[in-house]
Amino acid sequence: MKQNGFLYFSLSAIWLKSYAAQRLCFSLPVAGWKQELLMLVNPMASVLIVGLLAMLLSPKRLRFALVAAAFLTSAVLYADLIFYRFFSDFITLPVLLLSDHMSDLRASVFGLMQPSDPLLFADGALIAIVGWRRRQTVVPWSRLKSIAAAAAALSLLSINYSMAVSIRPELLTRAFDRQILVRSIGTYNYHVYDAVLNARMGSRKALARESDFERAADYFASLPPDAVDTSTFGIARGRNVFLISLESLQSFMLDRRIGGAETTPFLNALRKESFSFRNFYHQTAQGKTSDAEFLIDTSLFPLPTGAVFFTHAQNEYRSLPKQLKRHGYSPVAFHANDPSFWNRGRMYTALGYDKFYSVERYAVDASNSIGWGLSDEAFFEQSVEMAKHLPRPFFAKLITLTNHYPFEIDEAHRMVPEYTSKSKTLNRYIPTVRYLDAAVERFFEEVKAAGLYESSVFVLYGDHYGISPKHNKSMAQLLGKERITPFDSVQLQRVPLLIHIPGVPGRELHTVSGQIDLYPTLLHLLGIQPEDPYYFGRDLFAAGRPEFVVFRDGSFATDELVYTKSGCYARETGERIDAAACEPYKRAAVERLTMSDSIIYGDLLRFYYEPARKL
Repeated sequence: MKQNGFLYFSLSAIWLKSYAAQRLCFSLPVAGWKQELLMLVNPMASVLIVGLLAMLLSPKRLRFALVAAAFLTSAVLYADLIFYRFFSDFITLPVLLLSDHMSDLRASVFGLMQPSDPLLFADGALIAIVGWRRRQTVVPWSRLKSIAAAAAALSLLSINYSMAVSIRPELLTRAFDRQILVRSIGTYNYHVYDAVLNARMGSRKALARESDFERAADYFASLPPDAVDTSTFGIARGRNVFLISLESLQSFMLDRRIGGAETTPFLNALRKESFSFRNFYHQTAQGKTSDAEFLIDTSLFPLPTGAVFFTHAQNEYRSLPKQLKRHGYSPVAFHANDPSFWNRGRMYTALGYDKFYSVERYAVDASNSIGWGLSDEAFFEQSVEMAKHLPRPFFAKLITLTNHYPFEIDEAHRMVPEYTSKSKTLNRYIPTVRYLDAAVERFFEEVKAAGLYESSVFVLYGDHYGISPKHNKSMAQLLGKERITPFDSVQLQRVPLLIHIPGVPGRELHTVSGQIDLYPTLLHLLGIQPEDPYYFGRDLFAAGRPEFVVFRDGSFATDELVYTKSGCYARETGERIDAAACEPYKRAAVERLTMSDSIIYGDLLRFYYEPARKL
């Protein structure tokens, strides 16, 4: 090769690898030639900067530096790819705080690997072979060339950004969708942006002032109050509360038969005796189960990056457990995992739970373990035994575990055969859902035997999706559809919500709602008026409540519309319509997400001074 031809070859290989990975490995929303060109251009500046850094840091060993750069960029892409295959999202800096828990996640990671994955590292191997076999030498650029290369990189970054904002205005200021960010600025630039964003996040609390809280208070004061439904207000007054998180359970599994057998026979029967919500959505982000807990306990939205449980466990929260405690309840949490997992040990204290019954309170051995740990049946059995001794009334949150990715269950506990499709994940999901249903039935048997059934109210909800969009082809087969549309993808985010009150007739409700609404709804059923207005949820039994559920990426659903990054859809038909119909709701969605973020980032609720109570 000519002088420095090896350098240009190496940088070209890294660039092509980066483009191919972004375009082929991730399901990014790319439409039209402008977005295709953007995807081609956005790795260029990053790769050029990599070349400059290699020359600056290791001018005498450039061959080694270029090989290292190739493998390092491949490692970044691969980490994103593994994460994306499960979460349909990209890694953020706060998520790296979870590295201490990789032993718990190992089964998931290995299950997400594919035989073709080593191809991501092919450029590094090729650069190493060419460099050493032909003994290529690389002459460091002169100062003038280095300055010119830096100027070219900055120009490419500027061109990239200009192209991106012409397609997506306010790209970086309203960055609720990381897939659009990566499509627009590229994987490497996205991670730089994420690091800068999180560096700024730490300063937001220090800079927050009481005036910021007052602005938030004005916002909440401007929201119309819920119209109380007197027929349901207080119908569960004084009862114990069992709040049960159904791991990874989506609504499409209810009333479904596989091979002639019901997948959720007990839950199907329980729905007929409960308040059952057909259009209830999960609203979680990267925090998954912990996000669902946060939504319900605080009626605030999760953060766009990371998990509140990790990043803001020191904040002050106006939470459901705290309010119930002031009305005589004993708030406790049951979860057979380590207190440090998802930082629950610290976060539960911040949320106001009196006790956390974690894994050390359970008898766990090989005979009662499935997949991630203690089986749900054993978990329910031991939890109910501990609940029998709690002061009454109590508020008990139970987090199930068995129906967790990668959805593995032994033959002894498998009650239905695996589904048959090209998705092994979906195939395994069916038997673990069936097991979860049987475990919930066992729970109710235990509660009745303990004498707690008649004096309690039971709230069962799905925490987040179990089957990601990666499996859409197999999902289309299961649902009897030709394909899964963007509208269908939103509808698949519906999760079960059953509120069972023994002795109270139930009914099916179709109100569009989400996990954030459970906070005021539970207070309503228990006959408790909210003590302050600092929550986003709306009582699900309120007359004339707005049917509007907002998702973390800025998408939303109403009783007439569904909006996702691909467009605006009519809810009744699923057909795409004029985007103008969704515009007012888009602004409202962004306003809510932005206000919630400001409360969390600034820890604004620490400025709330509780009114003096009457003695």
